[in-house]
Amino acid sequence: MNLKKKLGMGIASALLGIALIGGGTFAYFSDTEVTNNTFKAGTLDLSVDPTVIVNVDNLKPGDIVVREFELINSGSLDISSIDLITDYTVVDAKGDNTDDFGKHIQVLFLENVDKTGDGWLIGDYNDVIASTTLYDLKNMTPDAVENIQDWITWLLGLNGEDSGLAAGDSDYMYVAFEFVDNGMDQNEFQGDSLELTWTFVAHQTSGELR
Repeated sequence: MNLKKKLGMGIASALLGIALIGGGTFAYFSDTEVTNNTFKAGTLDLSVDPTVIVNVDNLKPGDIVVREFELINSGSLDISSIDLITDYTVVDAKGDNTDDFGKHIQVLFLENVDKTGDGWLIGDYNDVIASTTLYDLKNMTPDAVENIQDWITWLLGLNGEDSGLAAGDSDYMYVAFEFVDNGMDQNEFQGDSLELTWTFVAHQTSGELR
């Protein structure tokens, strides 16, 4: 082998070695795209207007108190249900109570007017609560935005909105309380007060494929 061929082979071997040492670097085509992604959670934002539904004094047995209020969904997510949780504290002015004042305060009805729709035309009201004492209501958790009207109302097309409360929507509510006159001695409750707390707990709708 002549000198030129030896030199040529030596140079080629050296270049190959350099390429291997350099990690096999070589020129090639490429293209890159970057995606920017966001996961943002929605909001549940339930409010009650007014926040004080009942504030009345000088009650006597037989008195009935009727009030109205709104449940408002100001969030970005629909609400599937709203649990109503009842609690109360009795302030015994004279310290002589032998009975629970809450057994003598009855919720005649809590009606969701938006769910009633035109059902009132046939006397069918969407009463979330009907004829229940505050004492008994403490052990119940009714859904304030459930459409519970019967099939006749549905069949006649008189039923109101579907159950739940859509984002940006509100439901109009009527409630009536009665200090029940049981025809017996209720003097132990003179001067007493009952501090009622109603807590409305909103729940999201089920997850879905997005």
